[in-house]
Amino acid sequence: MNKESEDYDVGNDLITKENPRIAALFRSIDRTLDKLERTMENCKPPLNGEYYLTDKEVSERFKVTRQTLQQYRNTGRIAYCRLGGKILYRAGDIEKMLEDSYREASRL
Repeated sequence: MNKESEDYDVGNDLITKENPRIAALFRSIDRTLDKLERTMENCKPPLNGEYYLTDKEVSERFKVTRQTLQQYRNTGRIAYCRLGGKILYRAGDIEKMLEDSYREASRL
């Protein structure tokens, strides 16, 4: 028997989940499933080609308080939708606000 066939020959050994290689495989599969579930939770299908973000999502992404977002809404700085008690922002409107607020660096 050559070296290559020895690596793959399990003989009469029973492969169980206690086998270190199988246990490692199961852990890897569990980690992959966890990542996939997190990705699916964060991925929302677009509505008419537009993504909507909640007040909480916008405040977390841009590191501003929800009170700051309230001020932006009150002053008309940011567009929003109110659906029941929920505030939603179109991702495109957020991008436009960022573009409008962009200032080129200037050298002194």
